Amino acid sequence: MLEAQLPAIITVVTTAAIDAINPCAIGVMILMISVIMGGGKKTGRLLLLGSVYIFAVFATYLIAGLGLTFFLAAIPLAVTEYLSIFVAVILIGAGILEIKDYFWYGRWATLAIPVYFSEKIKHFSQRTTIFGVAFLGFFVAAVELPCTGAPYLAIITILSQYFDATAFALLVLYNVIFVSPLIVILLMVAGGAEIVDIQKWKQSNRGVMRLFIGLLTVALGWLLILIANGTINFG
Repeated sequence: MLEAQLPAIITVVTTAAIDAINPCAIGVMILMISVIMGGGKKTGRLLLLGSVYIFAVFATYLIAGLGLTFFLAAIPLAVTEYLSIFVAVILIGAGILEIKDYFWYGRWATLAIPVYFSEKIKHFSQRTTIFGVAFLGFFVAAVELPCTGAPYLAIITILSQYFDATAFALLVLYNVIFVSPLIVILLMVAGGAEIVDIQKWKQSNRGVMRLFIGLLTVALGWLLILIANGTINFG
């Protein structure tokens, strides 16, 4: 019934909307557009390459999410409670690190794309062919999980406990919302917005982005604990 699914729908939509403003994913999108624009590509080409990149990110996240969901769903029920609590502890720890970055951005331990992979992303972003951009999207989605993966992991853990057609649709919805800011940025630049202005906005607001994501991740950690001990049931 729809009423039974409303808590899960609200949780997925809220989590995806906040996770979507993650500075990691937005930063790579800005980098790729900067390279394309710097190469003198026309608007049509920009839209094509940008769309390929966004779809590659979407598809990679969705496939990874499905794989992890099926893996978690196959775990015996007796183990699920302990696994959920373990994931919850990881989420709360990750959330605290994100909140820390609001006050001391990038200092001490932080959730970010490792420097080695950041350099690889910069290198791959120079390949402005359809295949090169598709590979970039796949690579970025695969390596930015330390930066963006905690909220997604929480949703996957929740959905795996009653995975069905509705849960699959919610997983797809999550990923559509997750890439929506990338679509907005692409359309803004194609419409004439300056990529430098978008970059400045992202830099000036990255701490706030981390704060919201951190608070959300801590809340999701507590939610998983409440689900594990039976206090809350989305099924």
